[in-house]
Amino acid sequence: MDTNRLSKKIEDILNKQAAKEAEAAQVFLSYGCWADSEGYGGIANFFFRHVAEERDHMMKVIQYIMQRGGTVKITAVKAPPADPKNLQDCFEKTFKHEVDNTTAIYEIVNLAHEERDWATYNFAQWFVKEQIEEEKMVMDLLDKLKIAGGPKATDESLFNLDKFLAEAPDEAPLARNASMDKPE
Repeated sequence: MDTNRLSKKIEDILNKQAAKEAEAAQVFLSYGCWADSEGYGGIANFFFRHVAEERDHMMKVIQYIMQRGGTVKITAVKAPPADPKNLQDCFEKTFKHEVDNTTAIYEIVNLAHEERDWATYNFAQWFVKEQIEEEKMVMDLLDKLKIAGGPKATDESLFNLDKFLAEAPDEAPLARNASMDKPE
């Protein structure tokens, strides 16, 4: 008896999203290492905290596929992009990455709606809300960098921004509800 409650298209797009979340973790890991090498320990820590969050998102998708009787396909993770040129470039690339991920989530929502797969549609709503928070978080980073002077920020301004991010609490409380142990 086939107990898979996911269509082939839904299963494929969810597996693609799990890989996308794994790639996001690699991108943030790469940016964190870059920030550390540039002397931005606080910004590095900020990115390292988000590595775990992206992995938790991956596990949330994987767990859902399994709960619905689907088959999880683990694929290779692409290498992260080249290091940013500066903090402005880093935060802009991070924002673009989040927008691309939002687009992928919307594709899941649209397909689930088209197929009338209300369970997947409902599941994807958590990610829709999460992406609002993720995009806002990066927009706030870009705003803070702009206030600090943008690409022409002084060392003192960048030092203060780095210190602020080192001390700032995570701003995505929904993601903290999920973990590797409890992806739900």
